[in-house]
Amino acid sequence: MIDAERVKKAVLELLSAIGEDPTRDELKATPEKVADAYAGFFSGVGVDPTAVLSDTFPAEQNDVVILKDIELVSICEHHLLPFTGVAHIAYLPNGRVIGLGRLPKLVEVLAARPQLQENLTAQIADALEEGLGTQGVVVVIEARHHCVASRGARQPEANTVTVASRGLYSDAVQRSEVMALISK
Repeated sequence: MIDAERVKKAVLELLSAIGEDPTRDELKATPEKVADAYAGFFSGVGVDPTAVLSDTFPAEQNDVVILKDIELVSICEHHLLPFTGVAHIAYLPNGRVIGLGRLPKLVEVLAARPQLQENLTAQIADALEEGLGTQGVVVVIEARHHCVASRGARQPEANTVTVASRGLYSDAVQRSEVMALISK
C-alpha cells in the first residue's frame, strides 16, 4: 500500500530540488495530486496476479483463445515515466478456461507497478501458465515509452514490441499460427 504522506513530502522535495517554489499557488496541490496518481499507478505492488485467475470453467474444446488490444498503462522503473500500449494474449487451454474479462484484469494488476515492458510481458505469460495450467501461452505487448519520446532519443512515434511464449508456443512453428492471428 502506498504511503501518501511520504509521497507528498518527496514531491515537495523534488519541486524544491529542481528550483521551483512548492508554495506557489499553481503547485500547492501538486503533492496530493501526485500521491493520488501514484496510488493508482502502483496499485499492483504486492498483489498476487494469479489471484485474478481463480475462477476457471471446464472447456469442452482446447483450441487457442486470443484476446487482442488490451489497453495498458505502466510506469517505467528506470525513469518513472509512463508507457502506454496494448497487450495481446493467446493461450491454449488444458481443459479449463478463464472468463475473458479476467485477462485485462491480469494485465492491469501486473502493469500497476514499476515495470519494464520486457518483464511485464514475461510476467503475464508466467501468470497464465501458472494460474491456468495452460498448454501454451503467447503474450505480445506493443507500447510507446515516454522516456523514449520525451527525453534521450526523443522518438515520440517509436513503438517497442515484446513477445513471451511458453509451453507448446515456445516452438517457433507452433507459435507462428498464433502470431499470424494476433497480427490480423
